[in-house]
Amino acid sequence: MVVQAREGLLTDTAHILVATAVPAERDAVARGLHDVGPAIDVVAVGVGPAAAAAGTATALTRAALAGHPYTLVVSAGIGGGFTAPPGAVLVADAITAADLGAETPEGFVPVTELGFGTVTHRPPASLVRDLAARTGATVGTVLTVSTVTGTADRAALLAQRHPGAVAEAMEGFGVAEAAAAHDVPVAEIRTVSNAVGPRDRAAWRIGDALVALSDAFGKAAPVLESWKNT
Repeated sequence: MVVQAREGLLTDTAHILVATAVPAERDAVARGLHDVGPAIDVVAVGVGPAAAAAGTATALTRAALAGHPYTLVVSAGIGGGFTAPPGAVLVADAITAADLGAETPEGFVPVTELGFGTVTHRPPASLVRDLAARTGATVGTVLTVSTVTGTADRAALLAQRHPGAVAEAMEGFGVAEAAAAHDVPVAEIRTVSNAVGPRDRAAWRIGDALVALSDAFGKAAPVLESWKNT
């Protein structure tokens, strides 16, 4: 089951929530948005899909109760790239829970094939297009996992199961679930810190990915502030 972002939800005044996992990502995004006014809030909501969903839902609820609801939610941070090099910018055209389902003798079965639930949220196509054009990003599926890939076999399995995957991270689907519950469109922007595959801490480029994240949001800010979901 795919949840498509609903049309006609944004008001004339954009109020955007950017949700990251950890403070380092939050601060990197904020540095990129240093010239942006109060239209964009950046919060660290926690690591993993459950924490991300809970933290994002809390922020959305507080804003709605205060009479200034968010009109767009963006999941943001660093992540592993399937083929893109460290520092590359990626924009999701699909936000997919890669491991939500059941293992069977015939292989993995997503929860939707079990007859319930959702495994993919799709950001608005016009927003994806504009963000990619502005940031020079590669567009594709960003997978949400609860366990970061650490072997070549697991990386190959995910790539086979999700041919359009460009990255894996741990929060996008949780953020998207919270946004969907509030009928708010969602997007996801990631920068690559490492390759998806064998765990090699020496090869990680977290600093470079955080710098790239700041740069990406500096470029993306005009799109986010001016975008209308029509």
